[in-house]
Amino acid sequence: MFAIIGIIVVFGCIVAGYLMEHGNLRVLIQPAELIIIGGAALGTLLISNPLHTIKKIASGVAGVFGGSKFSKQTYLDALKTMYDLLNRARKDGLMALEADVEEPEKSAVLSKNPTFVKNHHLRDFVCDSLRMAITGFDAFDLDQMLELDLEVHHNEATQPTVALSTVADALPGLGIVAAVLGVVITMGALGGPPEEIGHKVAAALVGTFLGVLLCYGFVGPIAANMTKAAEEEHAFLYVMRVLIVSFLKGTAPIMAVEVARRAVPGHVRPSFKELEQACRSKGSAAPAVETPETPETAATVSS
Repeated sequence: MFAIIGIIVVFGCIVAGYLMEHGNLRVLIQPAELIIIGGAALGTLLISNPLHTIKKIASGVAGVFGGSKFSKQTYLDALKTMYDLLNRARKDGLMALEADVEEPEKSAVLSKNPTFVKNHHLRDFVCDSLRMAITGFDAFDLDQMLELDLEVHHNEATQPTVALSTVADALPGLGIVAAVLGVVITMGALGGPPEEIGHKVAAALVGTFLGVLLCYGFVGPIAANMTKAAEEEHAFLYVMRVLIVSFLKGTAPIMAVEVARRAVPGHVRPSFKELEQACRSKGSAAPAVETPETPETAATVSS
């Protein structure tokens, strides 16, 4: 939503300022220049990237115009789900989770959190990690493996943003290409009416204008937004890594989710009371309602 507002502000302010200077808006409408720049940019994208990266770019650009997938409520629901899962493992043993990790869609615990099941990155990361734990994998070795897994995932997630940033950096140069072509056309019109020559020069300059504008006002910011989205997903998986490893080191489930809560980014980190209420509740996690603090509510919850 904010991306759409930002684009409207960028283009709206540029057009408004141009009109305030009594500019002719029709001069800026140059479909040929836009086709040259946009088509060349798309071509460079196709030349320099494999198909799977292009698909990720398309998916990432679509995600820019939606909200963040990792809100405070998302973290609360995930920590609540993991608490229920690990609490069961503590009571019945890790082998009791074998059916849950093999078929998470049919799991009585995991199926309560549809977001968890639908997010295949999160689902596979958690289920594959717990599979290794069930087979007797040491906590330290599992932590090393999860670190490697996160590194590989982060590199894959940043490939589309790097590719789009490269295209953004090329746009001013492609704008110059469009402007040079416009100058070539202008040279061919020398000797004609001054109005026609002036129009062609203006059209050529619009090419440079569009290249710079699309770079710094549209494609570049979208690439930056995609980078932040990749970082948010990396942070979310890191929280799951902290939680799983903490539990396998012998920490009680309620304390493991508290350790994981401390790893949540500050702007979406749930409070201790919110997490406590979510873990105590029998249904889905919900934000805690502020109540007057008493000795009982202030006490640390045991597992």
